Amino acid sequence: MNDQAFNTLEYRQLAHLIKRNAQTQSGQNRAEQIAPLATVAAVRQSLARVNECVSLRNRGISWSFSDFPDQSETLARLRVEGASLETTEMLQLARLCQQVLAARAYLLAEREAAPELWSLVEELPRELNSLVARVENKILPNGEIDDRASAELARIRQEIGILRSRITRSLENLMRRASDAIQDELVTIRNDRFVIPVKADHRGRVQGVAHGFSSSGATTFIEPLETIEANNELQHLHESEAREVARILFALTEEFRAELPGIEMAAAAVGELDFVNAKAVFHRNFNCVIPIVEPWTGHGSGSLELVDARHPLLEENLRAVGKQVVPVSFELTVEHNSMVISGANAGGKTVVLKTTGLLALMALSGVSVPARSARCPFYASTLADVGDHQSIAANLSTFTSHAANIARMIELCEAPALVLLDEVGTGTDPEEGSALGVAVVDYFRRVCGAHVIATTHYSGLKMYAANEEGVLNASVEFDEPTLQPTYRLIVGVAGSSSGLEIARRFGVPQTIIERATSSVNESSLQATEYLRRIKREAEDAQNLRIALEEERAVVAEKFASLENEANKRERTRQEAFQKTLERSVADFERRSRELTARITDRADRLKVEKEAQKHVSELKREAQRAVRAASTSMPVESRGVKVLRDGQLVTKANQADEEESAIYVAAAPRELVVGDKVRLKSFGSVGIIDQIKNDEAEVRVKALRFREKLTNLELMEDAPQRAEQGKLEKLKRAQHTEVHLRAAEQKTDSELNVIGQTTDEAVDAVDKFLDEASLASLSQVRIVHGHGTGALRRAISDLLRDHPHVARFVAAPPDQGGTGATLVELRQ
Repeated sequence: MNDQAFNTLEYRQLAHLIKRNAQTQSGQNRAEQIAPLATVAAVRQSLARVNECVSLRNRGISWSFSDFPDQSETLARLRVEGASLETTEMLQLARLCQQVLAARAYLLAEREAAPELWSLVEELPRELNSLVARVENKILPNGEIDDRASAELARIRQEIGILRSRITRSLENLMRRASDAIQDELVTIRNDRFVIPVKADHRGRVQGVAHGFSSSGATTFIEPLETIEANNELQHLHESEAREVARILFALTEEFRAELPGIEMAAAAVGELDFVNAKAVFHRNFNCVIPIVEPWTGHGSGSLELVDARHPLLEENLRAVGKQVVPVSFELTVEHNSMVISGANAGGKTVVLKTTGLLALMALSGVSVPARSARCPFYASTLADVGDHQSIAANLSTFTSHAANIARMIELCEAPALVLLDEVGTGTDPEEGSALGVAVVDYFRRVCGAHVIATTHYSGLKMYAANEEGVLNASVEFDEPTLQPTYRLIVGVAGSSSGLEIARRFGVPQTIIERATSSVNESSLQATEYLRRIKREAEDAQNLRIALEEERAVVAEKFASLENEANKRERTRQEAFQKTLERSVADFERRSRELTARITDRADRLKVEKEAQKHVSELKREAQRAVRAASTSMPVESRGVKVLRDGQLVTKANQADEEESAIYVAAAPRELVVGDKVRLKSFGSVGIIDQIKNDEAEVRVKALRFREKLTNLELMEDAPQRAEQGKLEKLKRAQHTEVHLRAAEQKTDSELNVIGQTTDEAVDAVDKFLDEASLASLSQVRIVHGHGTGALRRAISDLLRDHPHVARFVAAPPDQGGTGATLVELRQ
């Protein structure tokens, strides 16, 4: 990086913006010395520290340092053996250590969130705490040595106090005895000795040593003879005090010298933390972003990308007058490594160059940049030829100054480089200047491999950018109706200079403008009009793109809203389903309890309780299958679950009861007799009356018997379809000699064979088998599982051990399968 580029791009003015945020002299010195860093790692580390500091400040975590002077001279004295520090210097060093240790305490709690900042203070020695405490115990805030700094100092100062009091009392007694000779009864000090004011014309009345006269000469300050010895002793004590104070200061200095490496580390940490904090304040004030800095590989990486970038110095100036900067956005890549900017004078072309160059230097210096996003290669050199460097003293015209500067840039150019050329080739014959501009841009981009941004008014450079594959055309926008620049950069379209329009805006007479217009050749006018048409079409395309982006955002927002609404409805449906399930289970259990309470036979009641538990479990399992079916868009009915019109959940288990009830209809009311089919109003089941006693009847429902009041029974008869079916069956039986008998209940087998099944399948089969055997009132069953590896036998044994229906179980005897089968005795 050369000083000429720093000056051109106003890099030092940027340092001033950061410096004003620093609290300490060392932090301000770091800001003044800011420069591009030597390696990519150093840049990334510096940016990481800024990013961590910004994050901590956003969470209300920050540190501050008092404004104490630079400690470099004090530290230099500490490096000199035998040198002693003053009390004020020690207090400043102690305050420095105290404040950096306080910052360390903040960062200790945030060391995981801010590892780079923590690394600045992590190695600070803990001995600094005790050193600060010792200094504060011996040196008072005003810089005086405390009496308790040493026992000897305390003794000396106590003796000084006693002797001063004795001398004062002696002098006061003397003044009272010779009051007519005393000017004022006031003990004073001259030449570090206690004296009394005696009138000049009564000087002989008081014997002693004169130590001077008042300014008027009317008073003589005399040390009486009787206090000379005491004053001498007091002087001796003061000398002893000074020697003790010097000894204490030297001892403290030696303690500081022993911790010199830690103190130097603390001083460096204060400067760096203050500098990082100043950059974080700059980040907040200018709404910056942390740039991405990449090493240049030449194979797809090394893009220079700025989105809504702003020049910080220009933004600072415009803020003062209530205006805003027009941001700049563009991208240079390996494939398109150069850009030629054209357009009207005073349209903002040079601002684009300076913004790009300054922000690149900021990124390479570890400073966040004012932009919405930024990506920058790690440039080895940043070169700029911006502005008019003509000088009469140096015999340089506009053209020669530009030519000399470009020649110097070619010598200094080191890839990868950023090259900024303002009005390249200007100041000479347009045709030659245009050719020179094309050659210079092409040399930097091809030979030096640089990112090049050049501004121009020459058509030759515009045509070069249009025809060269790796070069982009760009222009600064100019509002022709108002003849005002908008300062907006448009990439992809060359711009016209609009020189005549701008001259008209600045007050050039209309006659001159008209004559100049008539002198412009037709081809130039056509080229200008062509550029304007392309610009208008580009603007239309840009507006269309913005409209489409806005429409896409609206559609995406609407889609997200619909999705959220669908999720909300699904949650509501599942909550309603869960409540319905809970009500159905509770209603089923209530009805089961009422049913079992009415059963007189204990064995039948146990069967009903077991059957109810089985139905509750089945109800819950089928409800879970219904939830899964709903989540996979499968019909609920196909999973064995229906929700009826009153919101009651009905499963296949109780659906059979509904279907059975559907084959009977209510009969005409009459007196009930034994053998009538009746429906129990409380349960809905249909049974046959076996016995009537008083106002109660014993009703048989399948294998169960209930005792129910006659008022709770409803007379039933076969439905018409069932009656017709009965007539047909009677006709068939009359036509055939064989008789078909149907068992009332299916007989339950007392043996189960699970050989060949997996352990899970076998356990499920055995569990269901035991439920059926218990309902059938079997006392013993046999389970055949085979020998094999023993896995089935162990799994079945684990199930039987805690099963509620099992009283005990043993291996079958040899004639019934031995260890390949298990005999199970059921509870009764």
